[in-house]
Amino acid sequence: MATVFSFPDVGEGIHEGKLVEWLVSKGQTVEEDQAIVKVETDKAVVELPAPESGQIVEIHVEKGSLIHVGDSLVTISSDGETAVVEDTGAAKTVAEEPSKENTTDEKAPIPGSSSPSSTEEMRKRIMRPPATPHTRALARELNVDLSSLKGSGPGGRITDEDVRGAGSGKIPGPKRAPSTASVKTTVTTSETVSEERIPMTHLRKVIADAMTDSKRRSAHVTHVDEADVTELYHHYKEVKESVKDRFDVRLTILPFFVKALVSALKEHPLVNSSVDEDSEEIILKKYYNVGIAVDTDEGLIVPVVKNADSKDIVTIAAEIDDMATRARNRTISLDDLKGGTCTITNMGALGGILATPIIHQPEVAILGMHAIKDRPVVRNGEIVIRKMMYLSLSFDHRIVDGAEAGRFMNHIVELISNPILLMTRL
Repeated sequence: MATVFSFPDVGEGIHEGKLVEWLVSKGQTVEEDQAIVKVETDKAVVELPAPESGQIVEIHVEKGSLIHVGDSLVTISSDGETAVVEDTGAAKTVAEEPSKENTTDEKAPIPGSSSPSSTEEMRKRIMRPPATPHTRALARELNVDLSSLKGSGPGGRITDEDVRGAGSGKIPGPKRAPSTASVKTTVTTSETVSEERIPMTHLRKVIADAMTDSKRRSAHVTHVDEADVTELYHHYKEVKESVKDRFDVRLTILPFFVKALVSALKEHPLVNSSVDEDSEEIILKKYYNVGIAVDTDEGLIVPVVKNADSKDIVTIAAEIDDMATRARNRTISLDDLKGGTCTITNMGALGGILATPIIHQPEVAILGMHAIKDRPVVRNGEIVIRKMMYLSLSFDHRIVDGAEAGRFMNHIVELISNPILLMTRL
């Protein structure tokens, strides 16, 4: 029997990916669960395993191609059969030498083929109109059926303009590149104006879509506060080397903020929620999975510390260090990127005063940490130098009111400014 392995639905709103590398070749024998292909999905490069043992009889997608959930990737034969992928993309299994009964009776079942219902379901999945998550969300908002549109983008991809055109009753035609005759280059007498075009990577496209989608979906508001972290900073410096020697873990100040965030989330459950827009319900999360924004050469990746409320500072520090390393070398798994309930982005090392982070969907808030600086402040009527930092909370004003956001930040500032109090909450 021959099996056509399609790009699976890996969840978390991931609809497409880029085929990075084939780990097998046509004619090669593979074992079940053996890694056969590398695919770059939403912020991670993952290896997809073979669904069964057999021989690679056909590879349907070339390296570097953009693929969508349901697209046929490879055919694996366990007993010398081959699979024919029809124009619709649905796969049927046929023997290399079919019996006469099957060739003469059009209604006879094809050995090893899917049932009519499962074949139709596969056809529907594979023929899914190509469009980005942002375009699909826009189509839902404008009540536009994507299957009725002809995409004007590269490879027939449906664009936002196509959806908006259909929503207004006018479907735009394919965009035409300007002719070389109509392009003019401006040259001054003293210098030549030059420019360089750099193709957007798949990851950068994913980030762009995610950021645009987040701004469209959430009513972004940012609350800014200030924390005196003098005592916490001294405590962190004192235990840093001890943690390194005893546990071989690189401790940073970030895990303390993870614990403070979890404490605040428990007191303010709306900040630890998401929105089911279809049912118009708020989903209050009873678990605390903290996303950590990691800066990589290709863009931000957000690994998730699962069940952070049940882990101590050292364990959280070890997990953050490990996941950040794997995020930067692109070996992190999809499981490490799923299930976040609230995110922290630490921009302090880069300097600056403050920023307004964009919410990581489907969460409703993101906490921004900024640079720790020595600044003069008034304590007990005297001007003293303290280690101060700004904190910013971007939140979805549809769900979280400004007063609630203010109380949430007061909770965090209180804990961060008083490490002894923070320790009692761990």
